[in-house]
Amino acid sequence: MHSPEPEAVNTRAWTTYGNHHLQRGTKVPEVEKISWGFWPTGPGAEVLGDLTGLRVLDLASGLGKHAAHLVREHGATVDAVEASASQHARAIARYGDLPGLTLIHADAVEYLHRAEPYDVIYSIHGFGYINPHRLLPAVRQGLKAGGLLAFSVLHTNSHGRGPSSSVAPRPEILPLADGEDQTVEMWLLTPKLWEDLCVDNGLLLDGIDELDAPEEDNPVSVRLYRAHSRTSSSSRPRTTRPPEPNTALGVGAILHGADGLLLGRHRRGTLELPGGTVEPGESLEHAVVRELVEETGCRAREEDVVLLGLLMDQVGPVVRTTVAAVVTRWDGIPATQPNESVGDWRWCHLDRIPDGLFIPSAQVLTAWRPELAIDHPVARFYPLAGNADLSATTRP
Repeated sequence: MHSPEPEAVNTRAWTTYGNHHLQRGTKVPEVEKISWGFWPTGPGAEVLGDLTGLRVLDLASGLGKHAAHLVREHGATVDAVEASASQHARAIARYGDLPGLTLIHADAVEYLHRAEPYDVIYSIHGFGYINPHRLLPAVRQGLKAGGLLAFSVLHTNSHGRGPSSSVAPRPEILPLADGEDQTVEMWLLTPKLWEDLCVDNGLLLDGIDELDAPEEDNPVSVRLYRAHSRTSSSSRPRTTRPPEPNTALGVGAILHGADGLLLGRHRRGTLELPGGTVEPGESLEHAVVRELVEETGCRAREEDVVLLGLLMDQVGPVVRTTVAAVVTRWDGIPATQPNESVGDWRWCHLDRIPDGLFIPSAQVLTAWRPELAIDHPVARFYPLAGNADLSATTRP
């Protein structure tokens, strides 16, 4: 079983934690209800609904006590997967003979890749220990269409430090009773970032519960996220949060030549054309030229930008307008630029465009070439360039 760094750090820390308690003979505590936070307050098993006849997975299940509770008190049949060998051993010693509960020692992501899809996947404090870029695609694969995902993660730690707005792990302390504290690496993210990551992976957020410590002087806070899987799509779905009013107008630039079509990869994994927000006071052509050099390093003239038309769809109550454009001539070799969210620029053949296009980019491409086999939500297209033949774009 293999877990990449820094997840391997977490597995080792929890294995040390489990071995410590095995040596101490610490008993596995029973739970009277499902507690998504660290306190016996807030919602319980009702978050998961009626589990009768459903396939249920407890992800990063630890001691298996929550899974055992669902089996005993709610008639559920639960698989519980845990990466730490010692925590798994403690669970086996306590619940190994409980009918309806299957305890599995495995890396959660690797297990999800080979498991049959589940109706319900839940995790209590486990999501924060696994890279969400690795975990959420596997969770989406491991959920049936319309399946439920519920997970709780730390939001504010005991020192009052809140979540991060970037998808990167940070050190946190795992206390060890009468032993040396363990350092773990955790992904503690803002609710907006968790929502965006869920939506990017085909999981639609149903709600977020704020679970705060009952003591007024205790800053620890947890968030409970509830989502469901949508049907698969080859393009990235929108976030449920509408853009700010000043970001409702954007451009998408097509660069196509002998090498193919230029696409870059967003830091969250989607494929995109060069482009972005039109800034106040600039022309559409200038926005294309500016975004192109900012994101790729390539330079073009405004007179070499042909505006194809306007694409209009909707994000919540806001009308989103994307201007499709073709750059007919440019200079330079596309390359990842510092501090830009899109990079790793590659040339793709039109008959082999990968899945995972950002929705506005997919819409721009089919406005340009309607024959392209790209699936995306419908947008209204208002052409500006007439019937101009723009298939032979060039690079000097």
